[in-house]
Amino acid sequence: MIEILSPEQSSNRVTGNILHCLRHGCCLGWLIDPEDYSVMIFQPDRLPDLLRDGQRLVVLQDIPLMLTAEDVFG
Repeated sequence: MIEILSPEQSSNRVTGNILHCLRHGCCLGWLIDPEDYSVMIFQPDRLPDLLRDGQRLVVLQDIPLMLTAEDVFG
């Protein structure tokens, strides 16, 4: 799942939505923060990763995509 944080949204509420999906079968969540130019990666049973600039985003195993945080905002 992909969530894009807007200025009027609560980051905790959006994070809660991602966690709910992970608890119910979702394999991967991205929280995109346009104000911070960052992408937080959520995966089941792992701590979240905060990625910026040229760091490569985690994608689903069967998707042949190479994307960096910088690409998302470029």
